Amino acid sequence: MRAIAIDRFGDPEVLGLHDIALPAPQAGEVRVQVAFAGINYIDVYMRNGTYARSATYRTPLPMVLGMEGAGTVDAVGEDVRDLAIGQRVAWCIVRGAYAQYAVVPAWKLVPVPDAIALDIACALMLQGSTAHYLTHSAYPLAAGDTCLVHAGAGGVGQLLIQLAKRRGARVIATTGSREKADIARERGADEVILYRDTDFREAVMRSTRGHGVDVVYDSVGRDTIARSIRCLRRRGLCVLFGASSGSVDAVSPLELAEAGSVFFTRPHLADYLRDAQEVRQRANDLFAACQSGELMVAIDRTLPFAEAADAHRLLESRATRGKLLLAVAQD
Repeated sequence: MRAIAIDRFGDPEVLGLHDIALPAPQAGEVRVQVAFAGINYIDVYMRNGTYARSATYRTPLPMVLGMEGAGTVDAVGEDVRDLAIGQRVAWCIVRGAYAQYAVVPAWKLVPVPDAIALDIACALMLQGSTAHYLTHSAYPLAAGDTCLVHAGAGGVGQLLIQLAKRRGARVIATTGSREKADIARERGADEVILYRDTDFREAVMRSTRGHGVDVVYDSVGRDTIARSIRCLRRRGLCVLFGASSGSVDAVSPLELAEAGSVFFTRPHLADYLRDAQEVRQRANDLFAACQSGELMVAIDRTLPFAEAADAHRLLESRATRGKLLLAVAQD
């Protein structure tokens, strides 16, 4: 089969199209014929070596990239009872989606309802599960809460805004342009700050009358984290879940105290998809919201399978306005 793999860490140029052996599912595993693979920052971190020392997201070289996919069941291993050949499925947090076939533990697969297209299902898995655990688990938003969502026009940002509004929260979003601000408002943001035109912390404190927000969802990282922490109310929470501007190397404990005895966390999605029940609960909630029209999934573009390097460049340019996908089955 054909797969996008790397044999060293580096820039997008290290991504190459290879012919590799077709994998066989072992007990408890399923082989999926991949229709779509999602492009995510976790793939960038794996490609460039950021996660080279991660025990949660292992990156052995050489490796096939891709932590999110959707397709149809092609073969099942022993002890797999609830999935059948030909069934439409989706998954995330299993590496190997940038390939014509991927082997996935059965418990991490989610059956896709007939009403959900496979590209939408793929787009909902990693970014959707991220937005879901951020708003439902890391900080369970409730009516009356106010949150700050950075990169509100991005793939996760758009989903975050919608899920936060669904839970009754007030949403302040940041974007880099007026065009992106319009997208964030369309998704339900109550207020949008153009971070290139104004200091977002000052704008947040004006908007909250000096009180600060209950929670900050920060996927930007190095450029924003210090001010994100200072946007919080006393004993508020800053959730750092990405690093599109660069990794955050350290946060001073004393800074958390000075900011109002606030809390800081840097979670992994894998820890919020701990078993089959949690995986399917999040996915089914997202699918139901999508089917009811309460959740709109924006796909920026779908690129040919062989253009994975270009997809990574697009994502890292921070110019996307929604999800990037690879059309694997059309290769």
